[in-house]
Amino acid sequence: MYDLKELAKLVRQLENQLITCMRCGMCQAVCPVFAETGRESDVARGKLALLDALIKELFKQPDGVSDRLNHCLLCGSCGANCPSGVKVLDIFIKARAILAGYMGLSPAKRLIFRGVLSHPRSFDRLMEWGASFQGAFIKPADRLLGTSCGRFSFPLANRHFKALASVPFHNLADALDTTGKSGVKVGFFTGCVIDKIFPNIGLSVVRSLKHHEIGIFLPQNQGCCGIPALSSGDTTAFSRLVRHNLEIFSAQKLDYLVTSCATCTSTIKKLWTLMASDFSESEQSQIRTIADKTVDISQFLVDVAGAKQVSASQGNEAQTISYHDPCHLKKSLGISEQPRKLISANPAYRLKEMAEADRCCGCGGSFNLQHYEISSSIGKRKRDNIVATDCTTVATGCPACMLQISDMLSQEGDRIEVKHVIEIYADSLED
Repeated sequence: MYDLKELAKLVRQLENQLITCMRCGMCQAVCPVFAETGRESDVARGKLALLDALIKELFKQPDGVSDRLNHCLLCGSCGANCPSGVKVLDIFIKARAILAGYMGLSPAKRLIFRGVLSHPRSFDRLMEWGASFQGAFIKPADRLLGTSCGRFSFPLANRHFKALASVPFHNLADALDTTGKSGVKVGFFTGCVIDKIFPNIGLSVVRSLKHHEIGIFLPQNQGCCGIPALSSGDTTAFSRLVRHNLEIFSAQKLDYLVTSCATCTSTIKKLWTLMASDFSESEQSQIRTIADKTVDISQFLVDVAGAKQVSASQGNEAQTISYHDPCHLKKSLGISEQPRKLISANPAYRLKEMAEADRCCGCGGSFNLQHYEISSSIGKRKRDNIVATDCTTVATGCPACMLQISDMLSQEGDRIEVKHVIEIYADSLED
């Protein structure tokens, strides 16, 4: 039986942030989950009200509060549109950690996060093994999009998904520690999805940085940024991964740490610092330094390296391309202009904006695994907006968004490629 007084005391740490919510309902208008379910408990103010009730010991089921908190994409739409400036994502992340720490993780999550994900070498080996044997369980679904589906009825049977790459990025690219003529040196934080599923994104980053004569520090044995563990409330696995990556990058003299994953960028810049209170003062200083240096690859190439926008080709060969704003890039970090400039640096494409370009695609990481019906319903709205542009390619700056959009387009048989903006830019470069 739960000791509600003890739990209320823990949650009360968030009380000063909770009281700033005016319950105005602005979050209702922008929450993609609420748009699908119409349930008050699925919108930000409903979740905040549940936490407030838990503090006052009026809500007798902490596991129910935990379930409602996890019924969220963590897209940040509510916070980005909140007139009171409530830091909704900060509250939800901390509340998930408090509740998970109090109630405990499921055995499956403990195994995944603490037994596998927080041990990068073991995680790499497991994924490489999975790539070798996945052909026995999956088959091609759409060759243009590179999606697959299950051969049998298993958990991914209703999806069209990207298979693991036959060779991950860390085996395609050698470790680098170079000094470029530009005088600028960056570390490249790869991220799990790019390493394991989209290695060409990583190769395009390296190619683009070399083109601009940027010094590159690309270490082997990088770990996950930690967001899968943290979003499930596992601060133990999260802290292990933060310390692992700090050990790799903090000792280097870097001007910037670049990533090509919107979620990794947002996690390192915002959530590492948010959850740093249990780290030593030295570690907290390292975290702040790394966070301050972390930039999205499009932001770096446009604002620092000087990637230039060019006039699009006016011939028939010019392809129409559209762009989806990842939530963690635009809503969390305010980055939207730079990816478009990077796309426009390739004269083979003509950018055409889609409706609701910054509306969430519905992925939300583990949300997609646990609530696929809602996730796919949100994703279909994104698919419709993409198709309406008559584009041949849709680009974005987040590999998780690429997975979701590929699934939606593939299931409808749409002949539209899904690419990262850095792939579009790298294709325009001369070696």
